[in-house]
Amino acid sequence: MSFMKDIIRLPQDLGKAVKNARKELGLKTTDIAKHCGRSRDVLHRLERGDDVTVSSLMAILAAMGLVLRIERAGLPTLQEMTERFADLDEDEDAAA
Repeated sequence: MSFMKDIIRLPQDLGKAVKNARKELGLKTTDIAKHCGRSRDVLHRLERGDDVTVSSLMAILAAMGLVLRIERAGLPTLQEMTERFADLDEDEDAAA
């Protein structure tokens, strides 16, 4: 499962990782919302990288059978930087 290796530095990275994990696990937003006691809107906001409460994040992860792990940050790799700027370019192109 590739989502287990995601490096999360920004809220958008977290949202993308949660969305990828949900899809890889074959989970539906309605099922997650039901199991964690949060609305689907909260899950969608999280997946977009928008602000949600820490308790909502933890409840969603628990409903998905996932946990959060904290580790020491290092410098981003060249690949991470390339991907980050590619995502920004795509966002700018979509907005234009």
